[in-house]
Amino acid sequence: MKKMLLTAALIAGGFASMNAQQALLKPGFFDNWSIGIDGGVTTPLNHSAFWGDMRGVAGLNIKKQITPVFGIGAEGLWAVNTSSWRGQVHSNTAFDSQYVGAYGTVNVVNLFKPYGEQNNVFDVDLVAGAGWGHKYQTQLPDWNYFATKVGMNLNFHASDRVTIALKPSVIWNMSDAGVNQTSAAYNVNKATFNLMAGVSIALGNGFEYVTPYDQAAIDELNERVNGLRGDLGMATAALAQSEANNAALAAQLADCRNKAQKVEVVKTTTDQLSTVRYVNFDLGKYNITASQMPNVAAVASYLKNHPNSTVIIKGYASQDGPVDVNIRLANQRAESVRTTLINKYGIPASRIKAEGQGIGHMFEEESWNRVSICTLDEPAKTTTTTKTVNK
Repeated sequence: MKKMLLTAALIAGGFASMNAQQALLKPGFFDNWSIGIDGGVTTPLNHSAFWGDMRGVAGLNIKKQITPVFGIGAEGLWAVNTSSWRGQVHSNTAFDSQYVGAYGTVNVVNLFKPYGEQNNVFDVDLVAGAGWGHKYQTQLPDWNYFATKVGMNLNFHASDRVTIALKPSVIWNMSDAGVNQTSAAYNVNKATFNLMAGVSIALGNGFEYVTPYDQAAIDELNERVNGLRGDLGMATAALAQSEANNAALAAQLADCRNKAQKVEVVKTTTDQLSTVRYVNFDLGKYNITASQMPNVAAVASYLKNHPNSTVIIKGYASQDGPVDVNIRLANQRAESVRTTLINKYGIPASRIKAEGQGIGHMFEEESWNRVSICTLDEPAKTTTTTKTVNK
């Protein structure tokens, strides 16, 4: 029995060490206490009538759950005085025997489940304890003895605070086992079987768990933030370029206004509209994010509004990572935009040309080179305008 208990303790300790690596917040001293009452029957295991010598037993217990697996507690059990029913020696009190002892528990359900997944409606505790046994008698001196106990608690958690349990157990009288009075031994002839039901109330706070942070997820978020910063930088550069173009156009307009007017102007112009849209991508990705879909929609809108226009899509990759991977990414990024224009916006494939250009060197900001550049072209139109302008 001692070897069995020692082996069970070693196994349980090993699992506890594994579970201890999980994220369980350390409870306070006043957390995870419970107090309960028990009631049931007790009867000798041998040399007595199992049913005839059965009598009622009542108990109290207090318990501290150290971890979701291990707990310790103290309890008292009192057997109702019914010995006189069979003409046996009995006491003058309401009880003819008692047991008061300490015990430890191992929750075998939580033992095999990681921390954070232990919200059980039903679980099982293995119980082992030791304490003081006492028999009340009138014709003989009262009888004290050392006792041990093993059993299990079949727990049903009716709520976060209330637990109902069925508690079978065996208690041995260790100091009067038919051997030398100074020895202790397990003897079925000096043991009682107990079957009890109990209700306990939880006190204080329960166990709290935290989810360890995921470094990969944090790295991904940082990458997205850096990508947004890159987009902001590109937008700022584009705004600065637009402002510079506006200033140049304003200067040209002022220059034109200051020029002398001609009486007759004959002008032949060739109009060819060409515009560019950028679709940026995350590191190592070729799927189009929600923030970039407006750029693709703008390309589709232009193609629909200009039936004769076409688009050339060139995909690029940054220098990060292996060259062969980046070449494949560049092709996939161009093809991703092409597929979206065809499948989502119904643009004919004949009006779209997509090709990967490998690693791009257009921008000093490396993240800007993870891009598909869409160049829109309208066939050239030649227009001759003749008008007369008075000075």
